[in-house]
Amino acid sequence: MASLNVGNLGEYLREQRRQAQLSLRQLADAAGVSNPYLSQIERGLRKPSADILQQLAKALRISAETLYVQAGILDERDRDEVETRAVILSDPSINERQKQVLLQIYDAFRKENALEADEAPGEDAAGSTGDDAAMPPTN
Repeated sequence: MASLNVGNLGEYLREQRRQAQLSLRQLADAAGVSNPYLSQIERGLRKPSADILQQLAKALRISAETLYVQAGILDERDRDEVETRAVILSDPSINERQKQVLLQIYDAFRKENALEADEAPGEDAAGSTGDDAAMPPTN
């Protein structure tokens, strides 16, 4: 786990709070934390837990993953995966079964790409150069 860069986190939180046009007290109330504690986070004096960051993100109506990245808890690449999953799960136009199928396909593609990345450059598991990788097998 990366170390927390609380100075940047505090500055980022303050900027998000100002963009949301919330006072320190309003955000503290909405997030369920004390006013002095939030002030200390914004000034870089406190290292909030992931739970507190989640509460703050919810109150600010931003992604918790964004705050995790700012705090150094989550790597930027991990954030992309988490946000993709969140978008799929929050889509009201598809049902739960469809969401689960999409997540399974997404996981399969990520695993396949990770395996390909571990292989020799320019060659996939079948030994091709990847030019025909998108084509279905012919019988």
